[in-house]
Amino acid sequence: MQSRHELQALVTGYRLSAALAVAADLGLSDELAAGPRSSGDLAAAVSADPDNLHRLLRALAAAGVYSEQDGLFSLTPLGDGLRSDVPGSVRPLAMTLTDPALWAAWGHVGHSIRTGENAFESLHGIDVWTHRQRQPEQNAIFNANMAALSARYADSIATAYDFSGLSTVVDVGGGLGVLLDAVLTHHAHLTGTVFDQSHVVGRNAPSQQESVEARWSAESGSFFDAVPAADCLLLKWILHDWPDAQCTRILEACRAALNPDGVVLVVERIVGRPGQEVEVALTDLNMMVLPGGRERTEQEYAALFATAGLRLRQVIHTDGPLSILEAVSGRS
Repeated sequence: MQSRHELQALVTGYRLSAALAVAADLGLSDELAAGPRSSGDLAAAVSADPDNLHRLLRALAAAGVYSEQDGLFSLTPLGDGLRSDVPGSVRPLAMTLTDPALWAAWGHVGHSIRTGENAFESLHGIDVWTHRQRQPEQNAIFNANMAALSARYADSIATAYDFSGLSTVVDVGGGLGVLLDAVLTHHAHLTGTVFDQSHVVGRNAPSQQESVEARWSAESGSFFDAVPAADCLLLKWILHDWPDAQCTRILEACRAALNPDGVVLVVERIVGRPGQEVEVALTDLNMMVLPGGRERTEQEYAALFATAGLRLRQVIHTDGPLSILEAVSGRS
C-alpha cells in the first residue's frame, strides 16, 4: 500500500502548488522574515480571512514550508526561499501560478497529447506570449521569475565558458539582463547588449555597478527578424520555448549577426544529461503546455544548428542544471 500513498501524493501535488502560490501572492514569507507571528496577526497584515489563512499556514507547516509552535508560525529554511528579497527567490515562480489561464492550460494537457497541438493556444485562442503582453501584471511576474531563475545560475554560466577571445556579447532575449550582468561582471574586457522586446528589455544593469554600467547597452526588437551584431550571441532558455521552425529563424538571424569567428552560445537543459532526468522531463511538458516548445537532446540541437547554417563545436556542462552549446558558422 505504500506505493499507493506515494502515487496519491503525486496525483494531488497540485494542491501544494496552489497553496504555495497563495502564500507567495500574499507575501507571507516576507511578513515572517522578522520573526514568528500568529495567524490572526498575519491575516490583519495581508488582508486575509483569519480562519482560512490559519488553515493555509497549517498545511504549509505540515509540508515544512513554515513551522508552528505555541500558536505562532515562523519561517523554515524552505519557506525562506519565498521571500522577495533573497537571491534566486522562488516567489515569482510560485506567483506565476496565480494566473487562471495557466491552470486552465494544464487542465487541457490531454488535448496536446492526443492532437499534438499546443494546450494554451488551443484553449485560449492566443499564444502565451500574447496573453502575457495583454496582462501587464502577469507579464511582470513572468519577467521577475526569469530574472530570479537567471540569478540562480548566471555566475555558473558566466564562469564556465572562456570569453577571453571575445570583445562583444549580446544577450538575445535577455529580458532584464541578469545573465549579461554576470558575464560583464566576471569578464571586464567585454562590452554587452541586452536585446529583447520593448515591453521586456531591461534598460540598466541589474547590479548597477559603475564598471558594468559603462559597458552596458540595451536594444529592443524581434529575434525572429534580426539581432545586433557581436562576437558572441547568448541565448539562454530561448530555443526551448519554440518549435523547430521558429528556432531555425532565430538561429539564422543570429548567424547573420555574428562577427567573423564569432560564436552562438545556447544555454539550456539537455535531455539525457545524467542527474537531470526528472526536471528536464517535467520542464519539457511545461514547454508543450505553455509556449509550445520542447527540451532537446544534444543531437537535436546539433541538427537545429545545421539547418540554420551553424555547427555545434562543443558542449560545456555547468555545475548547475544548465549546459552551454557552442555553435559556429558553417555546416559540419
